[in-house]
Amino acid sequence: MATIKEVAKAAGVSVATVSRVMNQNGYVHEDTRRKVEDAIRELNYTPNEVARSLYKRKSKLIGLLLPDITNPYFPQLARGVEDRLQEQDFRLIFGNSDESRQKETDYLQTFLQNNVVGVISSTNAPDHDMYTGLGIPVVFLDRTLNDNPAVYADGREGGRQAATELVKRGSTNITIIQGPADVRPAMDRFHGAVEALESSGTSYEVLKTTSFSFTEAEGWAKELFRRYPDSDGIIASNDIVASAVLQEAVGLGRRVPQDVQIIGFDDIPLSRLLIPSLSTIHQPAYEMGREAADLIIRLIEGQYIESRHIQYAVEFIERQTTRKVES
Repeated sequence: MATIKEVAKAAGVSVATVSRVMNQNGYVHEDTRRKVEDAIRELNYTPNEVARSLYKRKSKLIGLLLPDITNPYFPQLARGVEDRLQEQDFRLIFGNSDESRQKETDYLQTFLQNNVVGVISSTNAPDHDMYTGLGIPVVFLDRTLNDNPAVYADGREGGRQAATELVKRGSTNITIIQGPADVRPAMDRFHGAVEALESSGTSYEVLKTTSFSFTEAEGWAKELFRRYPDSDGIIASNDIVASAVLQEAVGLGRRVPQDVQIIGFDDIPLSRLLIPSLSTIHQPAYEMGREAADLIIRLIEGQYIESRHIQYAVEFIERQTTRKVES
């Protein structure tokens, strides 16, 4: 890979002149500019973004931190973030924390070392002190904390919708799979479901889990049917867990949706491909990612922010793991 010194040598100019051409900073004679641009093309030179940011004292780098890249929901968020940032000539540095506090802290340090000007985080610990004192804008994505800038979906309403749809379709002994207690969106979904079930007088059980992890979903599905074998309706904490529940139900000879109905949360692409396909609560992940990117850009540029909390509506998607409503 060519260096800036090699470009300068090929063009017969100084490194400082090459920097002025790249950054459009200061006067450069038109003939000299053409020589530098020709050398850049001939050598296929790609400037180091970090070096450019140090030179300009302002980078175009944003750090994105996700908790579990194996969950297809989070790449949808990331794609929305990336597409919006690229439209504004920003670039992304990505970190996958695996829901580990230490990895999260390490990635934040890496972001700072690479001179990022903002961070978008789907952290499980938005109130942790590692986010205070960063000195740069932070936007929480699919997470909320007090008045901090955040983009998220209406999880409470999603929980209410899931419970209401199961009751409407005849389930009378429902199990709620509660997501991690320290993740506010998970608890919002849980509390919304409880509100709707208690309002309708429907019997329910609760299976508590500690993460949205793909690797642990199968174990929770087995535990659910071991502890609550008579469940005829299940509200899963997300689509990954719902998929594991579906597989376990079929393995036990339970007919879906005749014997047990299942509703997930997120509406990941996989949910449409399962057999039977998964009924779920849709979150507009891509749009949320774009919105978070737009919010971080406005914060970086010091623009007026009318609302620091942006909440998206959710929607029940009817597929084959729930029964049709009788007219």
